Amino acid sequence: MLPAGTPAPALRAAVIGSPIGHSKSPLLHAAAYRALGIDCSYTAVDVDEAGLQEFITAVRTTPGWRGLSVTMPLKAGVARLVDTSTEPAAILGVVNTVVVAGGAPGATLTGHNTDVAGVANALTAAGVRTPGHGVILGGGGTAAAAVAGLARLGASSAGVLVRRPDAAADLLRVGSALGIDVVLLPWAEAGQHVRTAEVVISTLPPHTGDALALELESDSNFRTRGTLLDVAYDPWPSALAAGWQRAGGTIVPGLDMLLHQAVEQVRLFFPDSAQDSAALLDVMCDAVRMT
Repeated sequence: MLPAGTPAPALRAAVIGSPIGHSKSPLLHAAAYRALGIDCSYTAVDVDEAGLQEFITAVRTTPGWRGLSVTMPLKAGVARLVDTSTEPAAILGVVNTVVVAGGAPGATLTGHNTDVAGVANALTAAGVRTPGHGVILGGGGTAAAAVAGLARLGASSAGVLVRRPDAAADLLRVGSALGIDVVLLPWAEAGQHVRTAEVVISTLPPHTGDALALELESDSNFRTRGTLLDVAYDPWPSALAAGWQRAGGTIVPGLDMLLHQAVEQVRLFFPDSAQDSAALLDVMCDAVRMT
């Protein structure tokens, strides 16, 4: 407890990862805090896996912290360092949001995963209702959130296209825990499964799906009415998204997912602040458009 008469520490929040300079989270959170009248700084801090534990210790012992947004490659590491995790973060073993409570030096850190809401809400906003089956490209931490997002929308199954099935085996456990049937499929079959998909979620880094885009582009008979969410938002549209749109499909940028999950983060960081999610989404969209 601070001595009597000591001013309260300035409120702080940050996004951490490496590299981090490209992150739009500071822009989004700053716009939201201005709209809510909250005096809180939000910065981007480059933290790699080697420096993660030291950084988390500093957060625990420094007054003023309210929360962290967590990006690659730290999502699994942070999940192991928080005191507790809510669902679905506990099931996924992946945390992208940390809420700091109790104050230094004994702050309590709670892990959340707002990527799940980001995936589900971005797809819902694009008109997706209850997909029977989804296709996921890539098998990393964001793929786990994609599985959970599809489960939240009521999908019964998901095919995950990966180059190394052994590295993505934990997705089978995640699917079982969430009640969605997950099947790991060889990357060589990606074109085949994507062509017939109702919903595709690409969790691939920028340009990693370019070869698949060329494969689809070379098929003059390929047409789709499905929806593609590509979590990469720079460059946009990706080659895969541009080809999907030319084939008649609906495309959802990763920026939409980022916006929806950021709204959830603001709610978690400041639960006592009255918030209109739709209004915050508009404020964040406006901030992005002005850059």
